[in-house]
Amino acid sequence: MRPDAVRRVLDLELTAARERRGGLAPRVVDVGGGSGVFAVPMAAAGCDVTVVEPSPNALATLQRRAQEAGVADRITAVQGDSDALDQLVEPGSAEMVLAHGLLEVVDDPKVTVAAMAAVVAPGGVLSVLVANRFAAILHRAISGKLVDARALLDDPAGAISGPTEALLRRFDTEGLRTLISDAGLTVELVQGYGVVADLVPGSVLESNPGAQEALAQLELVAATTPPLRDVATRLHAIARR
Repeated sequence: MRPDAVRRVLDLELTAARERRGGLAPRVVDVGGGSGVFAVPMAAAGCDVTVVEPSPNALATLQRRAQEAGVADRITAVQGDSDALDQLVEPGSAEMVLAHGLLEVVDDPKVTVAAMAAVVAPGGVLSVLVANRFAAILHRAISGKLVDARALLDDPAGAISGPTEALLRRFDTEGLRTLISDAGLTVELVQGYGVVADLVPGSVLESNPGAQEALAQLELVAATTPPLRDVATRLHAIARR
């Protein structure tokens, strides 16, 4: 299992949110939450989760997973786009808003972040997880895709053209900080996700006793250590209202 710096931070934030609410369930809004990769575990941990997702197929999968996990009563599924968030979710109503794998594909990330910031309750947080431009450059160079690597380096938005390209943009650390700060939130943490864990072959972990734990500890430290953080596969930001 991947060492997970993201979930560790979210767990700490949810514990703090529960304390602020006097033991009441934290309210979470997962924008573009898909089939519930984060929503279902959070509901199982006692959160009330609203998932805003444009795909009816993803929402159907979410509802099935929620029922199987016994948390269907804690998850509200809303079909809709992020640019209509103000019409779908009450402003200032969530202790935590998630945008994981979302800003790379929306039409206007500034509009989306502003809409999500408006949903965050005072003292609450926005959690953003995005693809890292510099990691994409390195990965393509290592795999021999040198033209694509150069294109990513030349384009500040971290986009390349092609029939198999699904992302409209990628981010670097400073660009992500600026995007979120401009929405009026205070960025408290930017960490890496997949700093060294993506580089270690599975055979190494299987053949060396203790390697899993050693990798987990290395990954957690590397996640917040520049410049290692800045070349992680993805970047994770926590910003407070």
